[in-house]
Amino acid sequence: MTEFKATDSLSEQIAQHLADQIMKGDLIEGERIQELRIAKELNVSRGSVREALLLLERRHLIEIFPRRGAVVSEMSGAHIRSLYEVVGLLLSLLARRAAENWRVSDLEAYVVQLRKIRERALTQDIERFNQEVFDFFRIGYRFAQNAYVENMLEDLEDAVKRASYLALHSFRQGIGDMVNGLQGILEAIEQRNPDLAAKRVEDLSKDQCELVIESLLRLKQVELAWAQRHRR
Repeated sequence: MTEFKATDSLSEQIAQHLADQIMKGDLIEGERIQELRIAKELNVSRGSVREALLLLERRHLIEIFPRRGAVVSEMSGAHIRSLYEVVGLLLSLLARRAAENWRVSDLEAYVVQLRKIRERALTQDIERFNQEVFDFFRIGYRFAQNAYVENMLEDLEDAVKRASYLALHSFRQGIGDMVNGLQGILEAIEQRNPDLAAKRVEDLSKDQCELVIESLLRLKQVELAWAQRHRR
């Protein structure tokens, strides 16, 4: 049984635990998350679980309905396109600002982070690879000088991780494409070319979006084939 310490961040720990289950597909879209069951499983109070669910709703991983409770959010093609459209715009803004304002120490941080991403790519550790990619873009938060942009990206991070996790499991070549895309973005930043940096972020976002949608179609086909087989 998972155990949590009663700290100020208990609800955050519970939220992350549930987010990991949603990302990995242990909790699937449309599945109801029962407060009482989670509280018993994790040996925490229902109040802490309720706070965690509110965090997950803000992060677009679940929806909370009156009298129905918390349900894992849908992942459809339309949802994915909307998600990547917004994330692509926000990240392109960060890349543009980084290209305009970077200093030597900032560039070193990008280089170090890209090295970590390459290491994760070699080990095929998708979960940690996902996190390292977000940490790459997080370096650019300081350039935005816009708390709204930072807050929006923080709230969308888990939803993108969920989508990316599915795509990278379905198409392992997507890992290499991501590494090459980040390398191109870094080169544009280093050249102090904000237009090119922004375009490369937008292109990478669009490519990843299509990869996720293709992965969703493949998953639906597998589910349909499984259902038809068991009806016979």
